[in-house]
Amino acid sequence: MTFVPSLVRVRTETDVEAISLGHPLLDDYLAFVGARARPNTWLAVAFDLKVFFSVIAKDPVDVTPADVFTFLKEQRSPRRGVKVVRLEDGEVGLSARTIRRRLSSVSGFFGYLIACGDAGVTVNPVPRGLAARRPGRRPGARGVPLIRTPRTLPRVCSPAEVDGLVAALRTRRDRAMVEAMVLGGLRRCEVLGLRLEDLKIGERRVFIAEGKGGHQRVVPVSSRFFVSVGRYLEEERPRTSTTNQVFVVLKGPRRGHALSAAGLDEIVDGARRRAGIERLTCHQLRHTCLTRLREAGMALEAVQAQAGHRSIESTRIYLHLTNTWLAAEYMQATAAIDAQVDGLTQ
Repeated sequence: MTFVPSLVRVRTETDVEAISLGHPLLDDYLAFVGARARPNTWLAVAFDLKVFFSVIAKDPVDVTPADVFTFLKEQRSPRRGVKVVRLEDGEVGLSARTIRRRLSSVSGFFGYLIACGDAGVTVNPVPRGLAARRPGRRPGARGVPLIRTPRTLPRVCSPAEVDGLVAALRTRRDRAMVEAMVLGGLRRCEVLGLRLEDLKIGERRVFIAEGKGGHQRVVPVSSRFFVSVGRYLEEERPRTSTTNQVFVVLKGPRRGHALSAAGLDEIVDGARRRAGIERLTCHQLRHTCLTRLREAGMALEAVQAQAGHRSIESTRIYLHLTNTWLAAEYMQATAAIDAQVDGLTQ
C-alpha cells in the first residue's frame, strides 16, 4: 500500500494544538509524543516521519530494513543535484547528525507500535547497528553504528563579538534575553520559558521550570542580567499583557503575547548582522558562557549543574573548548614534572 504523508498543524493563538500526517498509526504516535514532549520536539518528530515516508512511500506495517537503507542512501545523496562537501566530515548530502536524528524518530515510532502490540509490527526495521566481526563478540551486542557522527567542538564567541552583539541590540528586553544566555548559560527555550515568578531577584537566581527533558533547576545569574530585566519590566513590558511569561512581544498585533523561538532568533540574527558578525546563534552564546566559567576555574560538576546536563559526559566538552585553560593546566603540570626531575638530579 502506498502512503504519502501530509503534515497538518492545528494552532491556537499561542501554541500548536495538534499535528497529524494523515495515517492513523502515525497520528496516534504523534498524539503520544505531543503529550510528553515540547512543541519543537513534537514538530521535529513529525517532520522526520514525513520525510521518511515521503521517501519510502509505504504503509508503516510494510516497512523493512532494506527500506531504511534506501532512505539512508537518499539522505546521503547531493541535495537538489548540487554536490557540496562539508568541511566537518567531508561528506555530501545532509549532515550525519540530521540523518541520525531522523532515524531515531523513525525507530521511536516503530518502537511505539511494537509496545502497543495491535498494529502487527513485531520487529523494529531500523537496525541498531551493523554486526562487527570480532572474535568472542557476544550475540546481539551492538556493532558498528549506522551513522557515524563527527565529534566537533562548538564555536565560542569572542569577547569582541559579544560586546558588538550587545551594542547592536535595540531594546532592554533583547539585552536581558541575550544576557540570560551569555551570563547564565540558559538555553533558548529556557529563556523563553521564564515566568515572572521564576525570577528570584533577591537571591540573584532564576528557577528553570522546564529545562531539557523536563528537568528543573535553580541557577545563579549575574547581577547585570537582573538590572537589564528589571529595566525591561519597568519601562518596556506592556502593562496590558496577561501572560506570566517574562519576555513578550513589544509591538504589532501580538503585543503582550509570549515571544516565540522564531522571534528570538530573528532578534539575535538582526543584531548579528548590524554588528558585522558572520555567524552567531543563541546556542553559541550558551556555549560561550559555560566555556568562560570553566576557564575561570569553575569545577566541572558546577558547570554541569549550571548547564543542566544530566550526564557529566555532556559537560566534558568544555574541557576542550578553551585553549587558555588547557595551556594553563599543561604549564602547571609540566612545571611540577620539571621540579620532580630537578629534585632527582641534584
